[in-house]
Amino acid sequence: MALIRRMITKLINRVLMSALPSPKMAGHTIAACNRRKMVVGLGNPGMNGSRHSVGMAVLTTLAERLGTPDSWRSDRQVSGEVIVTHFEDIQLVLLRPKLLMNVNGVSVAKAASKYFISPEHILLIHDELDKPLGKFGIKHGGSARGHNGVRSCVDCLQTDVMPRLRIGIGRPSGKTAVDRYVLGRFSQEEQKVLDSVMKQSVDVLLTYITDLQPQTSPAEGRRAARKNKARTLSPPQDTTEEQKQS
Repeated sequence: MALIRRMITKLINRVLMSALPSPKMAGHTIAACNRRKMVVGLGNPGMNGSRHSVGMAVLTTLAERLGTPDSWRSDRQVSGEVIVTHFEDIQLVLLRPKLLMNVNGVSVAKAASKYFISPEHILLIHDELDKPLGKFGIKHGGSARGHNGVRSCVDCLQTDVMPRLRIGIGRPSGKTAVDRYVLGRFSQEEQKVLDSVMKQSVDVLLTYITDLQPQTSPAEGRRAARKNKARTLSPPQDTTEEQKQS
């Protein structure tokens, strides 16, 4: 059943990706810039406050830190909401996909094409079951580790080099199903911890994106197979910058 769902999702990705925006549009949206990066908050539209949409919550905190909390505009061309801003000498595109988590990658690939942003300069923010609430870290590319939103991005961008800011949500206790757990909302106590995590993670994120040297390059990642050719796995990317809420 999981394999069938995976095949259906890939088909949906392919159909939605059939018409990428023309790169000529980018010049009218963003001025020429030598340093341009995109930060994406993965999640489900209309499900603010859920564990699975914590990436969008962190992105909202980032927009507030940059002084642009009310600058979101809907862009049908990229199937998402976008803010174009600056931080120091970097041109930043903030993206909130308006597609379901399993096909978030379609929105990311469309925005990358429109704004001329290469995959190694796209940072994904998403929830992480394998980190407890209160912890977060940056992963420098590599496999999706079962996260459907990241997997969609890998499929649509045809590479796994994108760095990720992984926000811990922990695993469900008892017999609670994972699907039900990730779509559930944080408790009041959990939200207090999360508020602190979001502020700390934005600090780490801003430090990371201003680093002159990218942590990974396309050659270090795994380019997705085309025309049914076998895939080659990238070397492990285990280095993380991890923080714990005290």
